[in-house]
This record gives sequence, C-alpha cells and structure tokens, in this order.
Amino acid sequence: MQATVKWIDGAMMVGESGSGHSVVMDGPEDHGGRNMGLRPMEMILLGMGGCATFDVMSMLKKGRQNVHDCRVELDAERADGVPSPFTKIDMKFIVTGKGLKETMVRRAVDLSATKYCSASIMMTAAGVEVTHSYEVVEAE
Repeated sequence: MQATVKWIDGAMMVGESGSGHSVVMDGPEDHGGRNMGLRPMEMILLGMGGCATFDVMSMLKKGRQNVHDCRVELDAERADGVPSPFTKIDMKFIVTGKGLKETMVRRAVDLSATKYCSASIMMTAAGVEVTHSYEVVEAE
C-alpha cells in the first residue's frame, strides 16, 4: 500500500492513495489553515470506522442477513498537550434490517474488534482504550 501527501499552503495538504483517490486535509484557522478539509486525526478516526464497518458488513452479508443500513458512530478522546494521541475511542454500530439476528450482529462486531479490523487492533495495541457496542433496529 502506498500514498503521497503534498503540502499546498498554510496547513492544507492533498493526500493521494495508491489507488488514485485524493482527499484534502486542512487545519483550523488558528493553526494557519482555512478549514477547507478534514483534519489528519479525523482521517485516522474515519479510516478506523470504515475498516470496522467493512468487516461487519462483510460478515453480515455472508450470514445472509437482510441489512438495510449500517453506520458506526465514533466518539474519541485525545490526550492534552503535544502530542495529543487518541486515548479512548468508542465505536457504536447501528445496524438496521429485516429480521436481523442479534447474535450475528454481536459476533460480527466482536470479530471485527478482536480479529479483523487492522485499524482497531492497531489502536488497541498502541494503548488506546477502544470499546465496541451495537444496536439492532428493525426496518419498517
């Protein structure tokens, strides 16, 4: 896997993935930015959520669950000072579908947390307290 990040101006950068996709990152005005893109730490948090959601949805599809919607709400805390790494991240999955088996949703979330989600496992190994929860919602 490869990527490139190029500085543009102030606190603005453009990141390009090896697969050819680009994203603008920028800082707040009080740090020399213009608030025109995601913060780099937000990108890390979003990447973790995407990684975990990919795992959960893959397992639920393989289990033939009728999923209509899946989202993960992430709530993160960071250390004070510099550097200010994540200290705690709470991930809450909200899975909506018809006749979903709660045991399968729980298992998918647990397996993502402990076996499959590289980003979540990396955070845990770095000492970040990562918690996972879920809610199953019956679709109308």
